[in-house]
Amino acid sequence: MKVNLQSVNFNVDQKLVDFTQAKLDKLETYFNRIIHADVFLKVMNTSGKENKITEILLSVPGDEFMIKKINKTFEEGVDECVSSLERQLKKRKEKLNAHV
Repeated sequence: MKVNLQSVNFNVDQKLVDFTQAKLDKLETYFNRIIHADVFLKVMNTSGKENKITEILLSVPGDEFMIKKINKTFEEGVDECVSSLERQLKKRKEKLNAHV
């Protein structure tokens, strides 16, 4: 799956890119027709600890899923986004299989 990662207000390190790619690749075990994922990592200029915004836009044939999480770390955000996407992809697959 093609992953397009964009970081806003900071430079992303390779470990985070690899972590994100590995997590998103696992989604293909739930739904094998994923076209691509756009990942946006943003740092808010606030004094609070939870200032990392993770947004994932996942494109599948005929639909798109958008998940947004705010956490202390990007790894937490990616984890939470991926688990939400897992649930949505499972539902979509069940719906598709029900129509067949």
